[in-house]
Amino acid sequence: MATGDSAVLQGPSQDVKQRNKPLVKGTATPEKAMITLDAMKMLDPRRLKPDSIETERIITVLDETIAKLELSSLIPHIIDSLDRFADMLGPEITNSLIKHQKLSNEMEHLLASSEEGDTMRAEEQQGCLCLLEQRLKCSVRNVLRLLLANTSLCQALKYEAWARESPAEVFIKAFGEFRNFMLERLLTSPMEEEEKIQLMEDISLQIKKNTEAITVLQAELAAAIQTQEEEIHKKDNVIKALKTSMQDLTKDCKAGIQQIKQEGEKQRKEELQASQARCAGLQQDIQQLGAQLNALVLEHRASELALRKRKCRLEMEIVNWIQKYDTDMGEKQAEYEEVHAAYAEEKAQLSLLMEKHAVLLQEYSQIEEEHRICQNKKEQALKELTTMTLAAIRIQAFWRGYLVRSLFKSKRKKKKKKGKSKKTKK
Repeated sequence: MATGDSAVLQGPSQDVKQRNKPLVKGTATPEKAMITLDAMKMLDPRRLKPDSIETERIITVLDETIAKLELSSLIPHIIDSLDRFADMLGPEITNSLIKHQKLSNEMEHLLASSEEGDTMRAEEQQGCLCLLEQRLKCSVRNVLRLLLANTSLCQALKYEAWARESPAEVFIKAFGEFRNFMLERLLTSPMEEEEKIQLMEDISLQIKKNTEAITVLQAELAAAIQTQEEEIHKKDNVIKALKTSMQDLTKDCKAGIQQIKQEGEKQRKEELQASQARCAGLQQDIQQLGAQLNALVLEHRASELALRKRKCRLEMEIVNWIQKYDTDMGEKQAEYEEVHAAYAEEKAQLSLLMEKHAVLLQEYSQIEEEHRICQNKKEQALKELTTMTLAAIRIQAFWRGYLVRSLFKSKRKKKKKKGKSKKTKK
């Protein structure tokens, strides 16, 4: 888009250059029309309104800084006239100003003592000076904050500008010029600056060529007038010579002298008419060149107006695209914030669940440990019970065996006794 605009701007300039090459000869149109004062004012970027939020913010910061500078330069005058401003200031601002005056007096006293004192306490005085300087800066900011909060007081202090010291006035004026310079630089794009420089160069070249053409025409006119005056002067000399000769002649030569005078007068009138005709032709050429110049001025004004309209239309399209982009980004930002809020909420819930999980895991491990200990105890008890059961079974088995064996022994003994008794009986 930028290359297209530059081609549009450069096209008419090259065309005009080709049409206006023989301008020095006085027979062609000018290269470019001169821009009037109104046109230059239209090209002035300071008449444009800022179309950028960043530009408005920068200019707002500079304006607020200028207002703070103006108020801070009036603080000594307000302190000197506390009785007059007591009703408007109020107790809080008055106390702040009194504290500020005390800090200023301490600063002056410390500076005076540092100039008069020895070099042994220089570092200590430098530290105190830095600390007091920080306190003084804080005091100035506090006073400015309180003053800016009171709009009626700020309006009233605007009429006290005469009490401002000249260095402060010079600094504020210089800062205002810096603000205007920054505004002009912010509102002028690099392409516009290049176009403006190119336009001024073309205008200077056109003025130079027009001046050369007018100089050549004026030189020709002056040469023609000088030639005419020389011829008239020569004829006047001839007439004077004839008059002197006529005074010496007799009355019989009056008729011849009268005839010579008439011929000389007639010739003078003819030459005068011819010279006037040449002057009229030259004047007509000058008027024609002026008309061509005005026509080119109107033509280039129209082309400039068309280019400015196109530029405004492109700027409006850019603004619309920027607004659409801001709207889309706002929607995306809102959606992102919703997702981020849901994510934060789920993350918080997750952290709570993780904490609960850690607590439950710890409890579960404790329960598992207790269960393992109980299981071990049960297994130990079961092993002991099994061992005791086996031991009891073995003991019972042994005891039963012992009873059976003892029973069999007693039966054997009875059988033996019965056998012995039968043998004895036989």
